This record gives sequence, C-alpha cells and structure tokens, in this order.
Amino acid sequence: MFESLLIDGQRKVLEALHQLEETRRKILYVTVEEGRLLGTLTDGDVRRWILGGGDLDGAVEAVCNRIPYSARAGYRIADIKSAMSSHKINSVPVLDDAGNIIDVLFWDSLFQQDVQNRQRTSLDLPVVVMAGGKGTRLAPFTSVLPKPLIPVGEKTAIEVILDSFVECGVDDFYLSVNYKSKLIQAYFEELAPPYRLNYVYEDKPLGTGGSLHTLAGELEGDLIVTNCDVIVKADYHDLVEHHRREDNDITMVVSLRHYDIPYGICDIVDNGQLCAMREKPHYNFLVNTGLYVLKSSMLELIPENQFYHLTELIEDVKKRGGRVGVYPISDKAWLDTGEWQQYCETMARLA
Repeated sequence: MFESLLIDGQRKVLEALHQLEETRRKILYVTVEEGRLLGTLTDGDVRRWILGGGDLDGAVEAVCNRIPYSARAGYRIADIKSAMSSHKINSVPVLDDAGNIIDVLFWDSLFQQDVQNRQRTSLDLPVVVMAGGKGTRLAPFTSVLPKPLIPVGEKTAIEVILDSFVECGVDDFYLSVNYKSKLIQAYFEELAPPYRLNYVYEDKPLGTGGSLHTLAGELEGDLIVTNCDVIVKADYHDLVEHHRREDNDITMVVSLRHYDIPYGICDIVDNGQLCAMREKPHYNFLVNTGLYVLKSSMLELIPENQFYHLTELIEDVKKRGGRVGVYPISDKAWLDTGEWQQYCETMARLA
C-alpha cells in the first residue's frame, strides 16, 4: 500500500523529513484536496531547502517538486518501464482523471529480475574511527571497558558503526586507539570480522583529529572520519556524492535539533527595562554529529604529534579559503552514546 507515502501539502517540512526516514522508498507524494497530487518530495529536496536557509516550520508545498512524472489510468507497462529506466525513477504515481493518486508503481515490482543489478556500487573509500578517548562521561563502564566496546543492543558500539559502513560495501577501516587499545584489538581478533582493520596507535591522547596526521600521504582521494560514540543513519552514498558534487574539502554531517523553551523569554535594554517578551519560543539548530568526509590532502594540515581536534582542522581549512560544507540529517537519524542520558535514550530508541 502507498498511503504511508502521502503527505498533505500544509504539513511542516520537519514532519516530512521524519516521515521520509520512516519509509524505505525515500519519497513522499504531496497532496491537496483529499488526494490530488501536487508534487513529490525527497530527502534531497528537504536538504536543499535547509541549506538554502528555508524554515523547517514551512509548508511542504513550498519545497516539493511540482512537475513530477506520473501515469494515468490505462497506462502501458512498457511506457512506464521505459520512463523509469531513462529517468532513473524508482516509483511512479498513477492518477485518475481528477489527478488523485490511485496507485503507485515501484521499480522493484516491475523489474524484479533487475533489482540486484540496480544496486549502487560499493563505497570505495576508507573509514577512520576515532576510538582513542577515555569516555569519562560514561564512567564507571569505561573504567573497565574502552568506550568503543560499550554494548549497544547485542553488539558493541563500534561494531554497530562499522556494520553500517559494511552494508555500503566498505571493507577498509582504520581505528585510532589509545585508551585500553589492547582490549579493543583483542576483541576484534576474537571476532575475526570479514573486513580489514588497521590500527593507528596514539602514544598519548591526541584529541579527535591529532592522530590523523599519521595517515597523511598514505591515503588518496576521500575518506570518512567518525567518532566512535555516534551512530548516524544516513545514506552514505548520497553523502559522498554531495561532498564531491560541492567540491568540499571537508563535509560535516549535521543533525537538526529542535528546542522548545517552556517559559516566556524576556528581552531587556541596558537600563533593565523590558524591551520585548516572547512566549514559549522554539528554536531549530544544526548540530555537529562527529561524522565527516574529508579530502585526504587535508590530513597534511594536521600538526604532528599534537593534541588537535577536527574542529580546529575545520577552522584552519576555512582560514585558508577552503570549502567546508554541511550535510543535514534529521534528529532521528543521529544516535549519540557519548553521555549517560544520550546512551539511555539511544538504547530506548533501539529497543
């Protein structure tokens, strides 16, 4: 059934983004007047809206593509298949004479024998996991276990992260380790995973980016860098394509965060007089998730054997006139396990 893919044109953009993430089809059909098709909406449409400064409380009808490909009742299958193949369309809405959606045709139903052939190619780039921190915010667990080995469901946190990349065809990983590094290495030796693990050893804590200097000159092209306490449910293919299309030196994955203030906010002037009052305002922010795509040449800017955060690299790249872009995802696509409250919330969401 296709009802879960329908959204009213007056719904908010943020609501649409959440609905998009709940459906594997990655498309919504925007309707008005009890089912008449107005347009289509993808996560790419929402992302472009956000990057263009669009309001997340804006109406979906302002963001959608209003000239979607559609079919009419009485369509010929051959015509639909031809259009899907030539325009790389995954689904086609079928409309009645009034323009109402009465059915949706999906690629995997029409081309059953070709589904496997249409799968995306594997991501051919390395992934570096920064796994050297002590994880003091997760004590007392981390007094015994290194943070990457904290359980998340039936696996460790780092396994969940690595497995998400393995699903995209990545098989070349680098683990930057320091605190309890022997426990991490012993765990993976026992696990014997089907992918390649390389270790970057920090003799002393070097922050979230200092150890990457070791890889300067060893890696070519692009690489993904992620913290070991974040689980990001993103389309990594689309992320890398966005990074390359924008010719970014660094692309930072950012998550939407919505905050409601349950009080009236008072603005005052210098003499203590009330200037304005805003009743229970709400704010939307883009928050750094700790997942990045980098051009490997950026690693040469990292100082050798110095404590250095990736946020410092971002500032250095910007000072040099480099391109630092962002790739927005929704708040539901980012699971953080770095602090107790966030860890408990993540476990509840995964339950």
